[in-house]
Amino acid sequence: MTAILKTEHLSHRYASTWAIRDINIEIAQSGIVGLLGSNGAGKSTTMNIICGVLNQTEGNVFINGIDLRKNPEEAKKQIGFLPQNPPLYTDLTIDEYLTFCAHLRLIEKNKIRSAVEEAKERCSLGHFSTRLIKNLSGGYRQRVGIAQAIIHKPKLVVMDEPTNGLDPNQLIEARKLIRDIAIEHSVLLSSHILSEINLLCKEIIMIESGRMVFSDSMDAFNNYVQSKAILLRMDNPPAKTEIVKVPGVTQVDVLSEKQYRVYFDGSPEEVTDRLITASVEQGWKIKEIGPDKGLLDDVFKQLSSQSPQ
Repeated sequence: MTAILKTEHLSHRYASTWAIRDINIEIAQSGIVGLLGSNGAGKSTTMNIICGVLNQTEGNVFINGIDLRKNPEEAKKQIGFLPQNPPLYTDLTIDEYLTFCAHLRLIEKNKIRSAVEEAKERCSLGHFSTRLIKNLSGGYRQRVGIAQAIIHKPKLVVMDEPTNGLDPNQLIEARKLIRDIAIEHSVLLSSHILSEINLLCKEIIMIESGRMVFSDSMDAFNNYVQSKAILLRMDNPPAKTEIVKVPGVTQVDVLSEKQYRVYFDGSPEEVTDRLITASVEQGWKIKEIGPDKGLLDDVFKQLSSQSPQ
């Protein structure tokens, strides 16, 4: 099967400084792949090269088997790009803007209207067709940005921090939309927020100081460093001094009236079993127990501190 995206030894230098070095990525199917890294790690440079905005110093990019450098026009037909700040003409209506984008994407004239309607439907924009973009909320502007990225039905959709700056309700809607798009497209999603990547992605690539330091499944990333804390939610929580009495428990933080973070030494399975036993014996009524995903920051720090090989 031809990879939808493949980069080989991708490197780029600004003056005398390498922004990225020897980046090798391969995406073979639809779904969401996270591109994770701290600010300045090289994520935007990598995405700009993949989308043909920037020419690499070294290496190759193939989009659905097409060499981006040798055949840029054909390769770019396979790419949809949502930059961190969507490229919107705010004095146009949604219909006018998407029609303009369809022309830019060289969609056949007799198919432009249907392409615009389909993109609006997928992004739930139909009821705002004639509204000026400048009068839309931040969440709906982001939807318009996503619509322009998928209007030509590309194989690969690249999104740079697509949920940045959205309020909680807009975040939920944007995540659902991204998941829906990933059913038919491969999505490369960049973020510096671990929780966002964890919620959306099954595969993850991490870049730090311009180098790849991790490329594997989200589960493998979560398990890279054994979590030393458990989240515990109970209907009838005891005083935290009672939880500390459980063998292996070293510290307890109260997160809310019914939710605790429990730190421990030793085997997580053994401590979990002891907590469940104590709950049954003392009537704590545990409703949820599991590793604290918030401590993925520890994994991020450990990987970030690795010296590039």
